[in-house]
Amino acid sequence: MDDLHQDEDKALKSIGMELMFLTPEKCSSDKGITAVELAKLVDLPIDIVKKKLTILKDKGIVRVSGINPKYWKFDEYQFQRMDEDDEVYLLLCSFDDVDFDKYFSY
Repeated sequence: MDDLHQDEDKALKSIGMELMFLTPEKCSSDKGITAVELAKLVDLPIDIVKKKLTILKDKGIVRVSGINPKYWKFDEYQFQRMDEDDEVYLLLCSFDDVDFDKYFSY
C-alpha cells in the first residue's frame, strides 16, 4: 500500500474512531458534532474531514442533520449491520494501533 493511501486510511480511521467514541462533552450540540469541531479534535484540515465524512455517510454509518451547520453522528445500529468484509468496517474494527485513552477519560 502506498503512503498516500495509508495516510488517507489513517485520516478516515481517525475520524471514524472519533465519531464512534464521541461523548456529549465534545459536542456543542446534542445533535452531534460539526465538521469544524471534528477537524480540531482530529487535527486534520477541514477539507479532508469533510471528504471522509462523506465516505462514512455513503457507507451509512454516520448520519447528518441540519444544514448550516451540519451535525454528524455515528450510527451504531448501521455499523453493526455492515458487511464484515467491507474495507471501512475492517478499518474501524482494527484496534491494534488505537490509543483508547484518547477517547476515554477515567
